[in-house]
Amino acid sequence: MQIFVTGATGWIGSAVVDRLLDAGHIVTGLARSDASATALERTGALVRRGDLDDLGSLRAGAAAAEAVVHLANKHDFANPAGTNKAERDAVETLGTELIDSHRPFVVASGLALLTPDQVVTTEKDPSPFHGVDTMRGGSENLALEFADRGVGTIITRFAPTVHAQGDPGFLAGLVATARSKGVSAYVDDGAFRWAAIHRRDAARIVAAALEKSAPAGTVLHATAETGIATRDIAEAIGRGLDLPVVSIPAVRAGDHFGWLSKFIGTDMAASSTATRALLGWNPEYPSLLEDLDSGRYFH
Repeated sequence: MQIFVTGATGWIGSAVVDRLLDAGHIVTGLARSDASATALERTGALVRRGDLDDLGSLRAGAAAAEAVVHLANKHDFANPAGTNKAERDAVETLGTELIDSHRPFVVASGLALLTPDQVVTTEKDPSPFHGVDTMRGGSENLALEFADRGVGTIITRFAPTVHAQGDPGFLAGLVATARSKGVSAYVDDGAFRWAAIHRRDAARIVAAALEKSAPAGTVLHATAETGIATRDIAEAIGRGLDLPVVSIPAVRAGDHFGWLSKFIGTDMAASSTATRALLGWNPEYPSLLEDLDSGRYFH
């Protein structure tokens, strides 16, 4: 299969590209810099130059492919409006190019903040985000609208933490906070839960969605563990850094964790029961706490 991948050199995207190439697919990755282009070429992937703002390049990439995997996102926390608009415009452009083609269109979405606290999110739970002014520009619901227009939309919701050595995400932020504050902390009683998945297991789900022809309109959950208590995460970080582990009251979470406070003080549990049944997938790589206890996050 000829597959066009945005975000191809990103944290999840690079693992997806490796998995697809290993399976014998022809992969073209979107590259916005010389460094990204070189990294893709070294893997054996083809390169299409451009970025999320280059809608012409996105359109051409989709037109030339038998499947599209959209993983790119600006993740600019200083400019969420710009990030949301870029994401929505990209999905609109890619989806429009694929109308009536029935080609697979895998779109990355997130499980963070998707449903209220203390609810285990399932694949059946709809995203509440509609419109450009909402999380990720409402791109999940926009992409699903294309399923009724002859596009093989497959939503893949990734766990709040997609972990492995080199992780640049929430866990890296918690480790950096612990180092700077001299304590590893959690909020209140630490019962808030985070779903988790290893980066390589997440890539396996994306590949399986394409190779097993998941039906148009499918929602998948890239989660290997339904929910790890944030206190357990803090304790593992404390062990790794040899720091005391403490509770921070919710009213002080912003001062201690900064931008991470919204996430560390929120329950983000999610199951993948339907995903496993549909794809015949089960995790093969280390769990979140195993990764933390390996010491890889503390070098």
